[in-house]
Amino acid sequence: MIGYRIDEMKGLFFDSAKVQAATSRAERNVLSRFGAFVRRTARSSIRKRKGPSEPGQPPSSHTGLLKRFIFFAYEPERRSVVIGPVRLNQKVGDAPAALEHGGPSKVVSGNRRRKRQVRTITIRPRPFMGPAFEAERPKLSAMWANSVK
Repeated sequence: MIGYRIDEMKGLFFDSAKVQAATSRAERNVLSRFGAFVRRTARSSIRKRKGPSEPGQPPSSHTGLLKRFIFFAYEPERRSVVIGPVRLNQKVGDAPAALEHGGPSKVVSGNRRRKRQVRTITIRPRPFMGPAFEAERPKLSAMWANSVK
């Protein structure tokens, strides 16, 4: 460092625009890949079957909506990735959260001819996102290797 001028050293600091652009690009790429892996693992854990799954096991898929609507997105403000099922246009209930953690959820019974009834049921936890995240987390450090170019 002795013998260098300040203007020569400015380009070597980590706050240089090039370095910041390379790290943020690598961060987006790594976190997006991680999100895709967690989504794939969560989707593959949900099996299509007629009956309900056992509490503590991933939920069963009866219509395929839960499995189809698991997404991931990079959140630039927090510099993180958000992974999970999206809420559909239902006016009552929050089934994905109730499946993951357990708890109350509202269900609608009836059809157009009969009076629709909303009732609250208690769902025992059937986690699928947490185990998928934990299964993929050990691979995250290897994704960072040689990612900044």
